[in-house]
Amino acid sequence: MTRAFTRTIALVLGAATLSGPVMAASPRPAPVATAALTPEQAATAAAPVPHRLYLRPELTLHRDLVTFGDLIGGLSAAMAVTPAFRAPALGETGTIQVARIQEAARASGVIGDIADLDSQGHAQVVVTRAARKIMASDIEAAVKTGLTERFGVDGRAFALAIDGGAPAIAVEPDLTGEIAILDLTYDARTRRLQARLAVPGSAAMRLKPVRIAGQLVETVDVVVPRRAIARGETLTKADIVIERRARDGQAGELIADARGAIDKVARRALMAGMPLRNGDVQREEIVGKGDIVTIVYETPGLLISMRGRSSEAGAMGDVVSVSNPQSKRVLQGTVSGPGRVSVQASPSGRIASAQ
Repeated sequence: MTRAFTRTIALVLGAATLSGPVMAASPRPAPVATAALTPEQAATAAAPVPHRLYLRPELTLHRDLVTFGDLIGGLSAAMAVTPAFRAPALGETGTIQVARIQEAARASGVIGDIADLDSQGHAQVVVTRAARKIMASDIEAAVKTGLTERFGVDGRAFALAIDGGAPAIAVEPDLTGEIAILDLTYDARTRRLQARLAVPGSAAMRLKPVRIAGQLVETVDVVVPRRAIARGETLTKADIVIERRARDGQAGELIADARGAIDKVARRALMAGMPLRNGDVQREEIVGKGDIVTIVYETPGLLISMRGRSSEAGAMGDVVSVSNPQSKRVLQGTVSGPGRVSVQASPSGRIASAQ
């Protein structure tokens, strides 16, 4: 019996081992066969994915060289500083065709193939060279200061007329110094002058000196419209400005005082910036020719008014002729308001008459 029990135990343990959970480690998957890589394929697979290279359509520079980093985005730091083209002159704008950029970049080793550079649909790149531009007003102010300091000339009464017009001057954008006047000569009799211009620290002006010649021209105050004025429009203080302009043979016809233009009516269309002449404006007419007006005769203790017709137009304060339609008598009176003419008595005590 003991032998039979032992055999039974062995069978039970054997069944548990076969049907129970498997505790051993899972077998490794069989290796998959792969084709061998060529050296070129292996190098390509190991190389990092390059950055996307794209073209910049426009740029502004503060130096005289254009680098590939200025033109192309996505380049490495080493490639970005590679010189590509000369920049335009100070203050100038130029263009570079995309085909030239692609060829230059490939020739310099910046790109391997033209297809590596995304032009983003642009045919050219616009390049602007930053600069500080010297204006004509800056030149005139500097010359006048020099004339005052060296020759005692009061420049406030004169304008500077430069032969051929003011030169176009552009200097490095980081220079903030005032323009200097060198080698200044002046003839007091003819008011002719010559000078050399300079801006401290400007390499551009050292390489290319700027000289001017010109003459001082006497100026006068003139009234100038700030904007275009329509015919019949009344001018206000905000519509005009006083400027100094060169005196010419017609200076006597120009309006020099703002009071000669304010509250006046434009007799014709007036252009902005053109000096006003005496015939350009007139006082506003408040009595029209042929208008029915009220004729007023007033003395201490007596006021008489009647209807009449104006024979001519007039502004406030103008003397006009009016007639009484009934008596046909013509009187002279002063325009004292819209549609109103005041008549004064003559020394004899009678109403002043034009007949």
